[in-house]
Amino acid sequence: MSAVQTAGSLHEREAGENFPVALRLLPARHREHLHAVYGFAREVDELGDTYAGDRTAALVRLREETSSIWRGATPISPTLRRLAGTVHECGLSEQPFLDLIEANLRDQQVHRYATFEDLVGYCRLSADPVGRMVLELFGCSTPERVALSDRVCTGLQLVEHLQDVGEDRRAGRIYLPQRSLEQYGVIEADLDRARATAALRRCVLAETDRAQEWLREGSQLVGQLSGWARVAVAGFVAGGLATVAALRAADGDVLARDARPGKARTAALAVAVLVRGRA
Repeated sequence: MSAVQTAGSLHEREAGENFPVALRLLPARHREHLHAVYGFAREVDELGDTYAGDRTAALVRLREETSSIWRGATPISPTLRRLAGTVHECGLSEQPFLDLIEANLRDQQVHRYATFEDLVGYCRLSADPVGRMVLELFGCSTPERVALSDRVCTGLQLVEHLQDVGEDRRAGRIYLPQRSLEQYGVIEADLDRARATAALRRCVLAETDRAQEWLREGSQLVGQLSGWARVAVAGFVAGGLATVAALRAADGDVLARDARPGKARTAALAVAVLVRGRA
């Protein structure tokens, strides 16, 4: 896989993500730093999901090269060279970047999660680090804000998993908790159908409710922020809430229907969250 991530290709990716980076609203300096962080996150995901070679070995190599940034080395990868500038200018911590890589290493071994708590533990590695990076990037990280950011990011990851049930199943992964599947009488073969069964729809909608609670609780973070950090985080929260609405509009049938929100709906929610300071 090419390590080169152009601004144009990143913008195309960002347009389809639940974790928008508000490229058109934020000043150029913030946009560039968010591009650098986002490019790293996408590269990690692509190595873990689509790389044709030994994914574990590739992720381990990336982990070593990423750590070298904090040792003062100049990375070989264009993506990491770009990231290094952001790390040094914004004083970003190393651990969130290593956690993202660890999540993808876990994906190579763990393909099911028994309980919701187990899944949340995975989200602490796969999603929460991105919010921590963003808070540091804007220079507004505190323990209380990190805790709220973690809830937003976990909520975002949960709704993304719900959108991608079919895609993840084809990749051999199931992010619906096994206990939830059992509770609603869903068998794994149901995930291979062209349309969701009534049981699967009930399960998806129940998990949607749970994700919404995480987003709502975490949305208090918006009220603690000001300036461009507030704008960015309001956009993230709105992306999650718009996806919740899209999942409900699809009646939980994530196999036959596209549960991705429209831009207008997301923008309207972002304005509302920005003004109220929470969802």
